[in-house]
Amino acid sequence: MFAVLKTGGKQYKVQSGDVLSIEKLAADAGETVQFNDVLMIGGETAVLGSPLVAGAAVQAEVLDQIKGPKTINFKRRRRKHSSKRTKGHRQQLTVVKITDILASGADATGVKAAMGAASAPKAEGAAAPAPKAAPKKAAAAAAPAGADDLKKLSGVGPALEKKLLAAGVTTFAQIAAWTEAEIAEFDEKLSFKGRIEREGWVEQAKELAKG
Repeated sequence: MFAVLKTGGKQYKVQSGDVLSIEKLAADAGETVQFNDVLMIGGETAVLGSPLVAGAAVQAEVLDQIKGPKTINFKRRRRKHSSKRTKGHRQQLTVVKITDILASGADATGVKAAMGAASAPKAEGAAAPAPKAAPKKAAAAAAPAGADDLKKLSGVGPALEKKLLAAGVTTFAQIAAWTEAEIAEFDEKLSFKGRIEREGWVEQAKELAKG
C-alpha cells in the first residue's frame, strides 16, 4: 500500500519504511506525527480524494531536524550601476520515517497532527514578546549654569537660542558688549542677515543685563 500526502505545499508518494526530508515540522526527534492531508491511497483498490481521502492518514516518526544544502541566490540589476547581490540560504528540514498508512480511522488515533513550524500554535502560558521600546527623543541641549534666558531678546526662539549657546553666547552682558566687528561676525557665522541690528539686540541686552 502507498499513499500520496501533502505537507509544506508539496506532495510526496510514500509507503511504510520510507525516509524523507520535508519542510520543517514543529516536532522533536523521536515523536510520532500524523499527516492528515492524504490525497490518494493506492493498493489493490485505489482511492482518490476530493481533494482529501476522508479518514485517511499517514503516520511517521521524526528522526532529526536538519538544514538542507546551501543554495546561492544571485541577482544582477541592469541600468542601476550594474549592482549585484549574492545571498546564501539553507532550508530547515525535518527527516521523518513513514511507519504506517491508515485508510480509515485517522480521527481516533490520538496521534499528534504534523504541523509546519511557522503555523504551530504557541504553548499556553508562553510569554508574549516584549513590545519594542519607543525610540527616545534626543534631549534638548541644556543651557550652562549661570546662562541668561536669551529668548527674552526680540525674535529669539528656542532654535535661535540653541545656536547662540552653541556659539558660546550665554549672557546678556556678552551681547551688550559686542562691537560692530563682532556683530558682523555673528551675522555671518549664524546667518542672521542683519537681524542683530534690526532687532536691536545690543540695546535690549544692555537693559536686560541691568536686571
